[in-house]
Amino acid sequence: MHGYGCDAWTNTVHIHNKRCMLKHALHKISIYNTPLKPHKEPTKLPPSEYPMASLHTDLHFVLFPLMAQGHMIPMVDIARLLAECGSTVTIVTTPVNANRFKPVIARAVEDKLKIQFLELQFPSTEVGLPEGCENFDLIPSAQLFPKLFIAANMLEEPAENKLRGLTPAPSCIISDNLFPWTNEIARKLNIPRLVFHGPGCFTFLCIHIAMNTNVLDEIVSDSEYFVLPSLPDRVELTKVQASSWGRKDKETAAYFETIRKAEEAANGIVVNSFQELEPYYAEELAKVKDKKVWCIGPVSLCNKNLLDIAERGSKGAISEHDCLKWLDSREPESVIFVCLGSLARLSTEQNIELGLGLESSKKPFLWCIRHATEELERWLIEEEYEERVKDRGLIIRGWAPQVLILSHRAVGGFVTHCGWNSTLEGISAGVPMVTWPHFADQFINERFIVDVLKTGVKIGAEVPVMVGEQDKFGVVVNKEDIKRSVEDLLDKGEEGEARRKRSRELGEMAKKAMEDGGSSHLNMRSMIQDVVEMLGKNITPPNQDSIVQES
Repeated sequence: MHGYGCDAWTNTVHIHNKRCMLKHALHKISIYNTPLKPHKEPTKLPPSEYPMASLHTDLHFVLFPLMAQGHMIPMVDIARLLAECGSTVTIVTTPVNANRFKPVIARAVEDKLKIQFLELQFPSTEVGLPEGCENFDLIPSAQLFPKLFIAANMLEEPAENKLRGLTPAPSCIISDNLFPWTNEIARKLNIPRLVFHGPGCFTFLCIHIAMNTNVLDEIVSDSEYFVLPSLPDRVELTKVQASSWGRKDKETAAYFETIRKAEEAANGIVVNSFQELEPYYAEELAKVKDKKVWCIGPVSLCNKNLLDIAERGSKGAISEHDCLKWLDSREPESVIFVCLGSLARLSTEQNIELGLGLESSKKPFLWCIRHATEELERWLIEEEYEERVKDRGLIIRGWAPQVLILSHRAVGGFVTHCGWNSTLEGISAGVPMVTWPHFADQFINERFIVDVLKTGVKIGAEVPVMVGEQDKFGVVVNKEDIKRSVEDLLDKGEEGEARRKRSRELGEMAKKAMEDGGSSHLNMRSMIQDVVEMLGKNITPPNQDSIVQES
């Protein structure tokens, strides 16, 4: 459905030997989808009058992030925001994922914030994954992604047992919406469950329309463009772009149905966005989901410590000192930053084409290569590429401190895969973008950047390329298109200036939303107040006799 996890259920063809485990997980849908008993809404204080400190010190939020960087990173930021309000926060994850964030959490604890990890042993080998494969970015092919979901579903019982032993007792679960089984834990503990949506309101509304209308059924060709109905902005997608997050085989459809029903039972939706960015779409999403939607972002802006910014998600492959030193030597708004996310993989041929396109643009660039093949490294050496571009180009091999880089005055453009985290980080930094989507919700995010916000230039990618399929597709975007899009983005003409002005305005709006009294700050207060009121109601589990079991 969204982010990195959505495409994980689109390749189930190779896991039929695991159907018995999946069937068991799906059989439990009946209790995953049981809502808390509704009660009459009490009178509320205005958000500005919420007694924050006194209310929140007794609250204990338990967060269940999906094991993917695009989901883990914002959830860790949400943990900080909740802890800064005085709440205790527990992040439930696995050892490999916890280790990536322990330095950031350790600094938060030093600042007297009450954040902790609850680590669960991940049953990798039980589902046929190598030992230690606990994150989507450690899995070489999307064909294996469903196994990670099966393993994650097996965490329900140990998670519940661990939560029962926590002090203070859990008050509320905030779960990735791709973990419907957390609804059953919330039901048993008799506490609210909020779902965290990886993408923004615009994208999730587009997905909702595509899933709940017959618009895709009327499109014959995968490459034919059509207009999504019922939107104020003209949004054109191809069938394959609109559905790359969920190919409708039997297993995928069944799992999406569990997700949908569990979301119906949830007490609200948490979104990493801000009201001013997509006001219509936030309001409309709340209507179609028939529940509250709290836009509390951009959550990346909660990080003030230089190390927290530099190590957001993982320790960078380049020191923050070296990175800043290189950027400091460049003119303002002159550098193109190229980073295509934690999951997307390019073929060797495509990476070479990217390098040649950047070189021919004659613009300063900072290029992050996350997954360099031996063939690519050989080409870089034999062609003396880094020597050729040393006066204006820097290559980072591995994890790049993206937020740190984007916030630097030298950066004038961002070549992005259009994952929602990266999209929002670019918006927050006031940087226009070259859009290069690969799969999942990324093509829809591209439409938001280019057509709705008008802060981006399309690079020309048309066909989804899943993880592990990059060699089959080879070169998707040629060096001429890369050169053109970079030049267009940095163009000093009227169109380019308008794009930069709009980007800067959105960046300022993002920062104000997170400040005291800003829309996201108030929405966070409102969300916590709502949880307090939910707990104040006599929440009781439903009558088990009324539950309809699925066969």
